[in-house]
Amino acid sequence: MKDTGRLFWLIVGIVLGGAAVSAWVSRPQAARAESSDRFEDYVLCTGPVAGGPRGTTLDGVWLLDYRAGKLLGTILDKGQGKITGWAEVDLVTEFGLPPRANVHFLMTTGKISGIQSALYVAETTSGKFGVYTMAPRGDGQGGVLIKRHDLVLFRQAAKN
Repeated sequence: MKDTGRLFWLIVGIVLGGAAVSAWVSRPQAARAESSDRFEDYVLCTGPVAGGPRGTTLDGVWLLDYRAGKLLGTILDKGQGKITGWAEVDLVTEFGLPPRANVHFLMTTGKISGIQSALYVAETTSGKFGVYTMAPRGDGQGGVLIKRHDLVLFRQAAKN
């Protein structure tokens, strides 16, 4: 009699454990938003930007335009739900690239503090790597400033 009781509870435990594992495995996975995307000649990245009213964090958007050789940056005004204007960096000049060169850019954001991200841009043909941040303009005119913090070689340029 004791053995049949133990067998019963063993079977109940196995069934309940299997049901719990099945429920855990089959539950829908949470959607995960990426902070970057690309399409043809454009790359888009996002990251937090410090400098909002009373030390709040703003949403920054970076757009790399291969065709024009431009890096654009803007900040979203959360209160109004509007773009505050675009700042621009000429990457052809910045990276010392010949016009209409066959370039290959990579970029991503990383957090350098709890409320500020940096943008990391690499151009694989020239072997150059730049670090940028953005902030609201401090002159009361609105808009955005992009600041380059560093531009270094990560390897020697490819020889043609």
